[in-house]
Amino acid sequence: MSLWLNRFYIYSCAALGVGLWICIQFLSKAKKQNGDHLPKSNLPQIMLDVPAGEHKNSQINKVHVVGVKIFYGSQTGTAKRFAQILAEAVAFLSLPTEVIDMRDYDPDDCLVDESTSKNVCVFLVATYTDGKPPESAGWFCKWLEETANDFRVSKTYLNGLRYAVFGLGNSLYADCYNTVGRNVDKWLWQLGASRILSCTRGDSNVVKSRHGSIEADFEAWKTKFLARVQALCQGESQACSGRCKKGKCRTKERRSLEVSDPEQKALKEEEEEEKELFETTSEEESGSEEGGNANVVVDVEDLGRMMDHMKKAKRERELSEEAAKTGSSQQIPEEDERREMITPALREALTKQGYRLIGSHSGVKLCRWTKAMLRGRGGCYKHTFYGIESHRCMETTPSLACANKCIFCWRHHTNPVGTAWRWKMDQPKMILQEALENHQSLIKQCRGVPGVRGDRLEEGMVVKHCALSLVGEPIMYPEINQFLKLLHHRNISSFLVTNAQFPEEIRNLEPVTQLYVSVDASTRDSLKKIDRPLFKDFWQRFLDSLKALAEKQQRTVYRLTLVKAWNVEELKSYAELVSLGQPDFIEVKGVTYCGESSASSLTMANVPWHEEVVHFVRELVNLLPGYEIACEHEHSNCLLVAHEKFKVRGEWHTWIDYDRFHELVRKYEQSGGIQTFTSADYTAPTPQWAVFGARERGFDPADTRFQRRNRSKDISGC
Repeated sequence: MSLWLNRFYIYSCAALGVGLWICIQFLSKAKKQNGDHLPKSNLPQIMLDVPAGEHKNSQINKVHVVGVKIFYGSQTGTAKRFAQILAEAVAFLSLPTEVIDMRDYDPDDCLVDESTSKNVCVFLVATYTDGKPPESAGWFCKWLEETANDFRVSKTYLNGLRYAVFGLGNSLYADCYNTVGRNVDKWLWQLGASRILSCTRGDSNVVKSRHGSIEADFEAWKTKFLARVQALCQGESQACSGRCKKGKCRTKERRSLEVSDPEQKALKEEEEEEKELFETTSEEESGSEEGGNANVVVDVEDLGRMMDHMKKAKRERELSEEAAKTGSSQQIPEEDERREMITPALREALTKQGYRLIGSHSGVKLCRWTKAMLRGRGGCYKHTFYGIESHRCMETTPSLACANKCIFCWRHHTNPVGTAWRWKMDQPKMILQEALENHQSLIKQCRGVPGVRGDRLEEGMVVKHCALSLVGEPIMYPEINQFLKLLHHRNISSFLVTNAQFPEEIRNLEPVTQLYVSVDASTRDSLKKIDRPLFKDFWQRFLDSLKALAEKQQRTVYRLTLVKAWNVEELKSYAELVSLGQPDFIEVKGVTYCGESSASSLTMANVPWHEEVVHFVRELVNLLPGYEIACEHEHSNCLLVAHEKFKVRGEWHTWIDYDRFHELVRKYEQSGGIQTFTSADYTAPTPQWAVFGARERGFDPADTRFQRRNRSKDISGC
């Protein structure tokens, strides 16, 4: 009864006790957090007070950071000086450091190793004239950009690499202020690397510099960086929260932490402002070119303009589909009414992929095999099969448009499609001249790249071969014959590829050094699934194109792309197609995986192993009387089947005598087409290392084979 009568006092005491316990727990936690997040201004003293031995003892069980690598790209020496200062500061953490000039570093060989090295990589890079990197960092930045925008490269290529970027620039140049630093940060992030700090922009304009000078900007950033590295050394599990949106990198703990100290609060506000300096597009954040804008928030003021663009695109798509259903092109407008093939959005997408666009419908790009041969690392399969010099080959196209939407398209269908030429047309002389100039400009950019041979760089400035296979359908270009003549007048050989949907254009084609037809399937159903052609009568066009190929007197090639589980079981049908077109050569190549895309269902499981390709070719040759396996290029997962007429006295003659070809073409033109010639008139002996069954397996022994350590980057394509 007494307890019941005094229950109010008992409840009050219990509540007081619980309240005191909660307060004690809260104060203990706050004290612990303050110990973990000490003011950054005290960091140097802390670093001095902690004996080096204690750092080593704390890492006995597990080492979280083994060292710091500091990369710099400098024009005036400021970035180099900052790198040396940072290296001295990192030494207080008892961590080994390495200062690296980007000029002397080959990212193609070494950067991927940092994914597993447990190093922290720092990039101090300046922005020079017109937003370009310093000369010493040119190759590093170019490689990083191309790799980040290459569909064949996995988005986790640099997964595990931890990095921070400090850019050096001048805000007086507003249009290109710290462009290089921001781009390096973006490209690393796109390849799966993890930021430990968001990109910071140092400003040498003292009026607008956040701390009064670029040196002060660097000192403020350095303090944060050292604190971040120290946290990582103590075992922080993540470099950031993993939710990097618009360049914002914050851990959950930092987001929830209430900062009461004025100095700390100022630092945090400053840090948040700096995090807003880096921006990415929604397309970049999605990690793919397809479907990247699904969740984009559109400003109401822009909604009307977007609807107009969507309606216009829908009308154009309906016209194309209607033309495809009728099997013919839509009514072609007058030249003055035609629009340009390359729209602003398309120009942006293709430029991001590394194209140099020419006029309104053409483009050129430096092939990776060109760069490989400049460095003495071997040539492409055309070098093995036909004797071209890969470092002197220009890959271009006079038409970015195509009549197919193949499932293995390298460009993920960023190029336009159509069934006939309906755009404004540039003159062939202008296209060729600008293609050569752009190609030479790309070759010049390789000067100073680690491993590039001086003799081959000079040779590469003079183009000897032109691969009209970059993208699209070159034969659609109305002036393709004039373009070919201009090439031959400059003693440039021509390798033209067509998708077998334009038989009449094939018949009307002037002599080509080598004419390819892509035979991606051998039945109507499989061709429809793989090539996804626009024409309703695509199968008849395909067969007529093969018949037209049989009428050509110069070298002709079938190019078969094997897609496992799609077209590797159609041997007899392929044999029937060979008898229809009677090609001189048959190239059989495993499909190259070009990354994920909503436009294609292909995966790495559809890429056949080289031995599977060899097995397929052996089975195919057994069904083809008069053909044998002639050459092999293992590195490209490719084999060459040749007609027996190219086997002279027991030796293969698949290579081309290019000087002889140009001589024959001149006589053909001078005679008005009366003095013709055949593929047998300009052959050359095939070297033994290129022949199928040789120990080299198609790799030129004059070069050095480079084995890539990380296979997440598919480099089998050409």
